[in-house]
Amino acid sequence: MSTLPNESLRAHLPSRILLLLQSVKYFTLGLDNALDIIIYPDATIGRYLNNILIGQSSIVKSYAQIVGCNRGARVIIGSRTTLGYYTFIYSHESIQIGDDCMIAPFVYITDNNHGIDSGSNMNTQAIVSKPICIGNDVWVGAHSVILPGIRIGNGAVVGANSVVTTDVGPGMVVAGNPAKVIRRRS
Repeated sequence: MSTLPNESLRAHLPSRILLLLQSVKYFTLGLDNALDIIIYPDATIGRYLNNILIGQSSIVKSYAQIVGCNRGARVIIGSRTTLGYYTFIYSHESIQIGDDCMIAPFVYITDNNHGIDSGSNMNTQAIVSKPICIGNDVWVGAHSVILPGIRIGNGAVVGANSVVTTDVGPGMVVAGNPAKVIRRRS
């Protein structure tokens, strides 16, 4: 087993020219620090770019989508955080992700849901939202779902294919559907 720092997250990046073009594109569209971020060519950062803040040296990989759904929606992603391929982040109110996080491919993070009361069509019901806060040094495994109102503490790990329905304490490792604590990080 290797104990060397994991540099594979930043190895094999697309061409510098493609990355620069993508950064310039998002900078001109209003993403203030786009030149300090690695945004893969097929990633999408959409709507209300002034409400999206991504920290220095973070990576947004291909087909990831970060969307602020309205003028008041906020997305704040810390420095040196990696968003994997096909990760979807949809904010209606507020989603915060800390520094040094690894969000694996195909992760879905949303702070909102549609109402499901009987008596009216679901597509006409109000959206219900609750902020999400993910701490620093968190690893969210592939195909996981983080639901509205969740808080994930610093140093936590969410196992692959998990559905997080309750808060996760600092340093806890959770897995399953619904996600449950399986141990503490050692």
